[in-house]
Amino acid sequence: MPTEIQHFIGGRRVPGASGRSAPVFNPATGQQSGSVALASADDVRAAVAAAREAFPGWAGTTPLRRARILNRFLRILEERTDELAAAITAEHGKVLSDARGEVQRGMEVVEFATAAPQLLKGEITENVGTRVDSHSLRQPLGIVAGITPFNFPAMVPMWMFPVALACGNCFILKPSERDPSASLLLAEWLKEAGLPDGVFNVVHGDKQAVDALLFDPDIAAISFVGSTPIARYIYETAARTGKRCQALGGAKNHMIVMPDADLDQAVDALMGAAYGSAGERCMAISVAVPVGEKTAEALLARLEPRVRALAIGPGTDPEAEMGPLVTRQHLDKVRGYIDSGVAEGAKLVVDGRDFRRQGYEDGYFIGGTLFDHVTTDMKIYREEIFGPVLSIARAPDYETAAGWINRHEFANGTAIFTRDGDAAREFASQIQVGMIGINVPIPVPMAFHSFGGWKSSLFGDHHMHGPEGVRFYTRMKTITTRWPTGIRAGAEFVMPTMK
Repeated sequence: MPTEIQHFIGGRRVPGASGRSAPVFNPATGQQSGSVALASADDVRAAVAAAREAFPGWAGTTPLRRARILNRFLRILEERTDELAAAITAEHGKVLSDARGEVQRGMEVVEFATAAPQLLKGEITENVGTRVDSHSLRQPLGIVAGITPFNFPAMVPMWMFPVALACGNCFILKPSERDPSASLLLAEWLKEAGLPDGVFNVVHGDKQAVDALLFDPDIAAISFVGSTPIARYIYETAARTGKRCQALGGAKNHMIVMPDADLDQAVDALMGAAYGSAGERCMAISVAVPVGEKTAEALLARLEPRVRALAIGPGTDPEAEMGPLVTRQHLDKVRGYIDSGVAEGAKLVVDGRDFRRQGYEDGYFIGGTLFDHVTTDMKIYREEIFGPVLSIARAPDYETAAGWINRHEFANGTAIFTRDGDAAREFASQIQVGMIGINVPIPVPMAFHSFGGWKSSLFGDHHMHGPEGVRFYTRMKTITTRWPTGIRAGAEFVMPTMK
């Protein structure tokens, strides 16, 4: 019997009022495992009402007490990492070791947010004028919302809500309806840690729920991670409705391999960065750019047998390096991209389309795929595939390789592998991309830095978590103070100046 997955509003699970639902599948077996409620506008309003009621008390809670609740939540996450990882694997399909890594990276943001008393300190200047002081505060926005993707059902929400809560906001999470169960565990563990009812709510849903959040007048800010077309829609709609917005879009991440690179290290990096989590990462490396024909041939010779030997199976298999894709529809989409690459003339070195895992024939599995001689006009180069497909685009020199990266629509992350410090420094300085790796294939910043790309990979002024996250979830108030000394100077009718 499929599990009924409900919303979490006002501190408890509720079925919702819409009567609509969507199936949830186990990607390894292709069997339906659950049914998730899809929110109506009324369900979203119920979550907003719960948050609105809770906000004054939460905003008035001292940062230290907020931090202590988050610290208790962190301890719960540490104790129950395996439970959360199992829920992720069951609905997303990624291998358990990868799911545990996702939880760990989310926990790092919670750990950062426990520093709320330090993060929210203002500034003061004494005697900006004679006997006049000025100080600034950072105060919460109110009710904020996060719309998160299927590929990281725990980590991406934890990029958002720990910082938002630490800053005194109430939070409404709209997770992906494809793998919704992790969000309910997070909600219940926050409540167990002492978070007041209504401060954190979860509404499941599709575009109807997204639009209800976007157009709700009580929601002050929206955070989003997903595809670029939807990110652009979220950002533009939020702007029209007067909301602050950070919307992270798609990616096409390149990795330059210079002639002096350690090729064994580069191949290890490419295998994990291209095929980890079946390529369903916005920071996945999907284009390898070897510089020079000799480098390209040597890289290909090392990559091809490694791709063919990938251990692919259900996420619960401890020997599996890569699990299935998330849905049947996404599997068909990735196969379509491989068809396109063949049709446009790329050399298909390893074809994963016909992969089958015995005993899991109905699962959404695809093998690792490797293309060579990919050119910049091909669809598989231009568009984000979001699957285990690595393209080799051969560049005659560094300038050509760098030019390809700088001209691409997406600018989320990129990397270079080299022993040359001068080349690395030039790359870090001149490449027009938001996150750079030097001999690091997936340069995801730690929680106390901030995550975000450039160009069509990010809409909005603020990156996520770290110092940028604190700025996004707060607004500044500046107060200028003068206490009377008993000397009355009379009214002044000119622009105030400090003397």
